[in-house]
Amino acid sequence: MKCEICGKSVQFGHNVSHSNRRTKRRWLPNIVRTSLIVNGIKKRVSMCTRCLRTQHKIAG
Repeated sequence: MKCEICGKSVQFGHNVSHSNRRTKRRWLPNIVRTSLIVNGIKKRVSMCTRCLRTQHKIAG
């Protein structure tokens, strides 16, 4: 689970309860599989939605 454009991947940390106990957790990036046109060639890539939004802003 990694963005092929920016390299964003899973991050780790803790859930902290009201009594301040810590349990492990992880944050997953919002990865989507989409097609992207690179130099006139259609290519399937896994990218985060932030990069997808940026691509739409650049292309539009």
